[in-house]
Amino acid sequence: MDSLLYSYVVGGIFFAIGLIFAAKNGYIGMHPRGVRNLLLCFGVLAVFLGAQLWLQYGRMETLPAGTYTGGAEHVVKAGRTVRGTTLDYLIVLAYFAVILWAGTWFARNQKTTKDFFFGGQRFSWWLIAMSLIASLIGSYSFVKYSQIGYSYGLSSSQAYLNDWIWFPLLVFGWLPILYFSRITSIPEYFGRRFNPHVRNWATVYLIIYLVGYIGVNLFTMGKIVNVLLGWPIPLSALIIALVTTTYVTAGGQTSVIMTDLIQGALLLVVGLVILYLGVSHLGGIEAFWGHLPRDARLAFHNFNADPEFPAVGIFWQDAIAGSAMFYFLNQGIAMRMMAAKSLSESRKSASVTILVLMVLAAVVVASGGWVARALVHAGALPGDIKPDEAFFIATEFLSRPGIFGLVLAALTAALMSTVDTLITAVAAVTVNDIYKPYIRPNATEAQLLASARVTSVLASLIGIGLVPVFMSFNSVYAAHAAFTAAVTPPMVVALLFAVFWRRFTAKAALWTLVGGMAAIVVSMAFPDLITPFAHGVPAGKGGSGLLDGMRQHQFMRACYGMVVCATIGIGVTLLTRSEPMEKQRGLVWGTIGDALRQYTGSAGEERFGSRAPAMPVNSGAQPNYVGAGKLPAVAVSRSLAAKLNAAVGDLLYVTDRRAWTGGLNSAQVVVSALTDSEDEEIVLDQTTFKQVVAARRTNKTVVVECLYSQIHATSPASPQSS
Repeated sequence: MDSLLYSYVVGGIFFAIGLIFAAKNGYIGMHPRGVRNLLLCFGVLAVFLGAQLWLQYGRMETLPAGTYTGGAEHVVKAGRTVRGTTLDYLIVLAYFAVILWAGTWFARNQKTTKDFFFGGQRFSWWLIAMSLIASLIGSYSFVKYSQIGYSYGLSSSQAYLNDWIWFPLLVFGWLPILYFSRITSIPEYFGRRFNPHVRNWATVYLIIYLVGYIGVNLFTMGKIVNVLLGWPIPLSALIIALVTTTYVTAGGQTSVIMTDLIQGALLLVVGLVILYLGVSHLGGIEAFWGHLPRDARLAFHNFNADPEFPAVGIFWQDAIAGSAMFYFLNQGIAMRMMAAKSLSESRKSASVTILVLMVLAAVVVASGGWVARALVHAGALPGDIKPDEAFFIATEFLSRPGIFGLVLAALTAALMSTVDTLITAVAAVTVNDIYKPYIRPNATEAQLLASARVTSVLASLIGIGLVPVFMSFNSVYAAHAAFTAAVTPPMVVALLFAVFWRRFTAKAALWTLVGGMAAIVVSMAFPDLITPFAHGVPAGKGGSGLLDGMRQHQFMRACYGMVVCATIGIGVTLLTRSEPMEKQRGLVWGTIGDALRQYTGSAGEERFGSRAPAMPVNSGAQPNYVGAGKLPAVAVSRSLAAKLNAAVGDLLYVTDRRAWTGGLNSAQVVVSALTDSEDEEIVLDQTTFKQVVAARRTNKTVVVECLYSQIHATSPASPQSS
């Protein structure tokens, strides 16, 4: 079977379904916005298809292999206890100090759980996108993809270049519902869509997924420090966890977004620096490319021959189950998307992430492995280096003292930027789905914040406790693949059916989650159950224990899980009675207008709003919150309302005029009254005024934007509720 053809046929089915839903919701059509959105979708597809076609089938020449004659003994010497110099580790310590300072600085004014979990819903798309890339690239990404990049070449990018599959379903299906429903956690969505029983099971699943991911990341950082300094893996994990938990516990989502902005930039720069140093050492881009063997330039290395890296297994585990879980169900990513100032900004961040930043991420995380492979082929490094040490050997070989320290700081950044997102996600799920509904229903904001911070610490401690479990796997790549393939399928199937199949019932959702978990556990005890779904991929080595069974078919368990869960969901749905439409409004496709109405408190439509400068006025009053989004009510002058084409009930975005701040000084508000002032002004309560207007800018105008106007006439270019 041709790997590329398989990926684009099967993946194309999901992509086509997304286009159909987008068309039925009015996002794609013959009107200007519809044509633009259609071109955007096909543009995303064309970029990835074109790149992978060229890598897979393009004619490429390979330079003659060189012979290693020495010169790299200082980086490949066996038995070394410490890599790098004192200067390198001073740079790492300085970086730790900067991140701690930045995290605690942005922790100021975290008064509510809305601030802690969502950062106040005020950030610009570019800030969200840069923050997302830092969460996409974990330290495990550098280590595992450099190892795979060294062993299998550019096919290591397969995991990052398949997200086109989910683009239409994400940006035109799930994001509008996610943003306007204002759920505080993914399990809350299941509770509102179905019932508390489904919500409870979703809570269990998501906490297992998130805490397990924390453990994987801490295990990876432990291995990194072990290779660099010889410290025990559990001790290294503990130190990293303490630093990360400190600023997350203090500042929540705002601290995460702002520190991840720093870390995201560092990750991209360092990954590209490694590639640049390798290219320069080899004599230019043509020499680097020529010293990559042809089989190391394939987009898909093998279909099913190698159980350690089969293209079909990577497709089901990463592109289908893993990516769907990441974009649709990862609580940390959901909170990041909802922190955007508007749905349009959230869409932009998702689009840029998939189309641009994921491509950069594929290069950044594997560049060390690619460079090491080219250096070995050119004879600059010996051919017997270990794949899991290729990243460190190549980086130290190419770097001068100080540069290597910057690379180590980047690894630390990668770890912390992923773990901080996961920690805040666990806190959100625990507070909103366990503490508030079952332990203290009438909890104050202060009590909820305290609970969130305590949960952040506990999540880190449990993650540290899981490190020895992941140490039983042969590599970070194997541990990560086996974990995600085992825990993601039931939640992925349940959510996709819940959002895009109105007929899907509460009983079907419950059976999908419970039955799916049971089926996956049974497959660990009896791995042969996966064989019919394995597409010919060998089972791999295993034993009699549960973890041994987890190692067999570690990729293809995702395919088995997706098929079994989908079969359960469809079968139970067809045997149960459909639920009333009123219960589904604002929570399923085709009802986005209802979600917008609930969010703002009045009917509205998506459109590009008008912008105008205005003078902010402090009323001195306490905030009055309206709508499901709990947005502060404001008054605007009639002249400003006329410029914005806004009316009472409309949603406005008020921000500092300094665009480079990314929305740090801004807020979403709802128009509750019009004043007769002759000037363009907006009257804010004292809390919102302090949030929007910086201390030294009280005499400066702000920018006011009308995000979603009330519906005065049906517009064919805007999706309406059905």
